[in-house]
Amino acid sequence: MATDATTIRLSVLDRSRTRQGEEPARALRETVAFAQQVERLGYHRFWVSEHHGVPGVAGSAPTVLAAAVAAATTRIRVGTGGVMLPNHQPLVVAEQFGVLAALFPGRIDMGLGRSVAFTDGVRRALGRDKDAADRFPEQLAELLGYFDGSPRTHRDVHARPAEGLHVPAFVLATGAGADLAADAGLPLVIAAAHGPDRMLAAIDRYRARFRPSAQAPEPYVVVSGTVAVAGSAERAAELLVAEAWSSAYARTHGEFPPLLPAGEVLDREMSPRERAAYQQALGGHIAGTPAQAVAELRALMERTGADEYLVTTSTHDRAALLDSYRLLAEAVPLG
Repeated sequence: MATDATTIRLSVLDRSRTRQGEEPARALRETVAFAQQVERLGYHRFWVSEHHGVPGVAGSAPTVLAAAVAAATTRIRVGTGGVMLPNHQPLVVAEQFGVLAALFPGRIDMGLGRSVAFTDGVRRALGRDKDAADRFPEQLAELLGYFDGSPRTHRDVHARPAEGLHVPAFVLATGAGADLAADAGLPLVIAAAHGPDRMLAAIDRYRARFRPSAQAPEPYVVVSGTVAVAGSAERAAELLVAEAWSSAYARTHGEFPPLLPAGEVLDREMSPRERAAYQQALGGHIAGTPAQAVAELRALMERTGADEYLVTTSTHDRAALLDSYRLLAEAVPLG
């Protein structure tokens, strides 16, 4: 485990969340500016995500956005959290990350997920179906083969300039994907989407099943989640409101919306179903004063044995969001 009694390796996943009444372009520009800010705070990685046809998320092309982030920063590692491999041809993914790694050597990460697009319409537009995720292991092996020069599927094809370059690969998972990461010998990025007990069980399976590889000689676990920090516990809890409402709305209406101001959410009339989803979405996060948040974070790192924590906090108030990341970085030495 990389963490000790004093340091925690902290990284950032920013989903380029849109705000009510703002153009998506602003969310993308703010992502680049945010990366510059957290680099100055000492965070280890800055990752961006892939979403298609989602009103609340502007980031639809993560490798393109990662290039903009890497160009605007100098030290922080930059990558994807993640590229959804079933949506793409492995050769194209290899070429994209090869270009990134050639332009920004030693700074690019390749976070890979196995989700397919959320709606039937987007899946049809991408030329994929619901079963595409079942082919993730084969796609992953093909992708990695383009980097080490041993393509298993198309033996006469070479990915330029990826071949021969080392781009660290990570598998994003909520449960079953942990086994895939172990079998491939790759670092695991996992969240407690289905509860902490299932996450802990998945991490245990990952470590027991892990096969050393050229990418990772031993298991490496990145736990991902929300950490909201403010001057008071009440203010920190308020930072969770906007994202909780978006999640609740998505569960009850089938569409993930832009972020609303916390005050507007708190004043909102909700149906019983919406209220139940909202209250559920408020739970399971780390939130409080710097001392409270760090104590909770350390306890989680001890319980999971994780090597790194990927902070995924979103809220409507961008100044308060940056302040949360600043308070967290100041409260614990970053590993």
